[in-house]
Amino acid sequence: MFLVGLVGYIVGSIPFAVLIAKAKGIDILREGSGNPGATNIERVLGKKYGVLVFFLDFLKGSLPVLITKIHFQLHPNLANSTCATLLAGLILGHSFSLFLKFCGGKGVATTIGGLTVLMPGATLLGVILWYSVFTITRFVSLASLCFVLSLPLNAYLFAYPGEIIELTFFLMIIVFLRHIPNIRRLWNGTENRFDGKK
Repeated sequence: MFLVGLVGYIVGSIPFAVLIAKAKGIDILREGSGNPGATNIERVLGKKYGVLVFFLDFLKGSLPVLITKIHFQLHPNLANSTCATLLAGLILGHSFSLFLKFCGGKGVATTIGGLTVLMPGATLLGVILWYSVFTITRFVSLASLCFVLSLPLNAYLFAYPGEIIELTFFLMIIVFLRHIPNIRRLWNGTENRFDGKK
């Protein structure tokens, strides 16, 4: 399990946002919010690049988990624990990247990717909540926090196994930690909406 988590961490550390921005001659860590994620990429480089980064970060979570789940399909209990460990490593790598001096993105797209494979129904409910909150408030950060906050309850409602429910709590904590500056700005009323307004 240690090796599984380590592999997940290394793969998760691949900073797609930084690489794509660098290809365009931009240091995304010094532009916009400085966050190497899809939202900041979209603000700085435009929608198509934001969508591309989201898609790549989504795949970074979903593809390794899918391969692992298929590999252990005859052993569901082992599959659950292995996939949970792998996704935890992927999120840690994305959020505290080995290649960015342990800085990184907020982990939402990678979380959605991995959990879409592990618990599709519960994740869909979370995505619907994300979209609803974002549509009403235009705060990506608030929508993301509501999304991860809903995951443990959604997993419980769909009766997913204990390993998966524990994983949702872990992912919720990591995403909340990465959003501490956003939480402060939301509290102070200084957080930027996606349309650039406050």
